[in-house]
Amino acid sequence: MTSAAMPVVAVLAGGLATRLHPITQTIPKALVEVAGEPFVSHQLRLLACEGVTQVVLLVGHLGEQIEAFVGDGARYGLSVTYSFDGGVPLGTGGAIVKALPKLGGEFMVLYGDSYLDVSYTDIVDAFRRVSAPALLTVFRNENRLAPSNVVFDGHSVVKYSKVDQAPDMDYIDFGISMLTPAIFDGRAPDRGFDLAEVFQELTLQGQLAGYEIHQRFFEIGSHAGLQSTERYIRDKAAARKGYAQNSPRVDLP
Repeated sequence: MTSAAMPVVAVLAGGLATRLHPITQTIPKALVEVAGEPFVSHQLRLLACEGVTQVVLLVGHLGEQIEAFVGDGARYGLSVTYSFDGGVPLGTGGAIVKALPKLGGEFMVLYGDSYLDVSYTDIVDAFRRVSAPALLTVFRNENRLAPSNVVFDGHSVVKYSKVDQAPDMDYIDFGISMLTPAIFDGRAPDRGFDLAEVFQELTLQGQLAGYEIHQRFFEIGSHAGLQSTERYIRDKAAARKGYAQNSPRVDLP
């Protein structure tokens, strides 16, 4: 690890999660049980293991339940605070604009339904080496895990759209981005919009750097995704347990 302090991480956890009904009719997606405990616990432990110390949970639908469960984050070794949408859903972009006073001069953003088991330090280091105001992680997907939505030239994201997929889009947004407040200049703090709008604008300006990830992502946004994420987390825990049990014993003098 070569980074200095890790930036604040903003976790977008305010969606309605309609694809997970009936599970999410009474609980938010962050509290859906995965491998025996609420998903947010797995996500926060992963962030803590990667050296993150400060997390802001951007919540909306049933967000009070998330705050009641996570609290101040101390049990995960984190400092966790909250930014609530309020009475009107703000979308992923609007939620970030509202939270900007809590996020600092550079910050990481990820989605509250994603388990992204990669080196977060490497992503931060990559962003700090470029001059762009934002960086998007990408994965060479070729329409396998979901419809691809990115054209990546090895350095920059030159095309991004969740709506207008094109044949040359071999990559997909992996789900982690490094952002600066300046990319939201002119955005009203009370207007809902999607973060994808900002990414599209940045590509047109040649201002969105890219960083390629070489391992797949996991998400609980659908019932199928929930099942695959459950298997991955259980297999990871079993492998860790097996390694600990099989490690040679060292007798101290």
